[in-house]
Amino acid sequence: MSEDPQSPPAESVRVSVVVPVFNPNEAFDELIASLDRQTLDRSQFEVLLCDDGSDEQTRERLAKVESTRPYVRVLYLPHSGWPGTPRNEGVAAARGRYVQFVDQDDWLFESALEALCDYADEHGSDVVVGKEVGIGRPLPRRIYRRDVPDAKLGEDPLLEMLTPHKMFRTAFLREKQVRFPDGKVRLEDHLFVMRAYFEASTISILGSVPCYAWVKRSGSASSSRIDPDSYFPHLEAVLDLVERYTEPGRLRDRLLRHWFRGKILKRVSGKRMVGYPAEYRTRLLDAVIPIVQRRFGPGVDAGLAFPQRIRAALLRADRRGDLVAFARFEKEMKCRVAVTSASWSRGGGLSLGLRVEITRDGQDALVFDDGTLTSLPVPMDGLPTGLLEAGRELRNDRIELVLAPADGEVRHLATASLRGRSTATLAVDPLRVFGPDDEAREARIVAKVRRAGWTFEVPLTSDAATLAGAGRSPLLAGRTCTPVAARGGAVELRRVWPGGRFKDLAGRAVRRMRSRARGR
Repeated sequence: MSEDPQSPPAESVRVSVVVPVFNPNEAFDELIASLDRQTLDRSQFEVLLCDDGSDEQTRERLAKVESTRPYVRVLYLPHSGWPGTPRNEGVAAARGRYVQFVDQDDWLFESALEALCDYADEHGSDVVVGKEVGIGRPLPRRIYRRDVPDAKLGEDPLLEMLTPHKMFRTAFLREKQVRFPDGKVRLEDHLFVMRAYFEASTISILGSVPCYAWVKRSGSASSSRIDPDSYFPHLEAVLDLVERYTEPGRLRDRLLRHWFRGKILKRVSGKRMVGYPAEYRTRLLDAVIPIVQRRFGPGVDAGLAFPQRIRAALLRADRRGDLVAFARFEKEMKCRVAVTSASWSRGGGLSLGLRVEITRDGQDALVFDDGTLTSLPVPMDGLPTGLLEAGRELRNDRIELVLAPADGEVRHLATASLRGRSTATLAVDPLRVFGPDDEAREARIVAKVRRAGWTFEVPLTSDAATLAGAGRSPLLAGRTCTPVAARGGAVELRRVWPGGRFKDLAGRAVRRMRSRARGR
């Protein structure tokens, strides 16, 4: 087949963007617009729209996109019903040094392709994990805390993001025959990405540059309940892959723990477990209990959090009634974080005294005697000794205040240890709550509590009188701010807008001087 004279010459193509397409909605226009905005010269990338047998209207739509953009090629394919085969066809047709996978409902930040290619070239990467940003969905943060030119499985948090939204060296995929499974295969992303991880000489994490916008759309497949009979054989295929590439020991246990925690234990916990219809719960446990008994040993359990270790032991012992009782205990726990005092510091911080209560039926839910949980209404006889000891987790108890806006980008405000205590004092800086380009007039504060391995996320609450005692915010707090108790007692920080710009500038200047002084 001759090369299109209007398309970029093959030798100049740095990256091929492979997009599996099937009857896309209007979100597809956002993706195309984001590709049009790329800072990478259009002669240096191509876009392969791999159409999985869409209808005639979609084919006309794709043809129009192709006719108006020399860097776009459309591959018209027979319908497979799943994105794996279109992606494989895209890799086979790619002319770029690298392949970047993008889904039809998502989009790329404008500097993504240029930054990813430059980073891969600099470090000789087979795989580059570019920073993903959740749009309408929360995403793990630890994986993107810093750039890691040579990341290692089991050491760096590579398993946090096993989506295929990454850049791969094309020759590497072909030489190692790393392919998506054809047909409808659950967890096909995990099979592909893990195989690439195991085969790669260099895996790099680019956490400092936003690259990929992963958009949550209503009715997405991830929100539907799985069918246990069809889902878990695919999970075992992933576990087989891990075992094929690793020897028994710490690395294998650490990797297996990821799927045990996220694909099994999470599904039999708390509100989720209690809410299953009885017939579905039976089918789920029939599927997972044999897997737990065969695949996950003591070495895997050792790295689990306290409640997960209890859940794992009950599963392995096939104690179904006790497992449901434990889930009900978790569901019935209630967490409340209340402000007990509020005052402004001269430096501009709002100091909040907090009390944390975790109750069940009006009583303390988590009572410990020398590190051992004594308030669990579930029999533990016949299970491993020490199962109710939570010393490690209790040492890590903490409270964090965050902003949790609707776009899913959680913003950290302050953290304090709760080790052995139910009270803490935290300082909130209004200039962290409201960024320099933020036009918001109010922000609601959320408390995240970690207690004995359980995590609770609840609104920070207060009565109006306690917050009123804080008085007027000082000059260095920036624009005048007032903490108030909104509906239901939820704590909000409200500020004057747009007045007070010079107070904001003064406060930020002082923060910069403090930061420079600490760095000396």
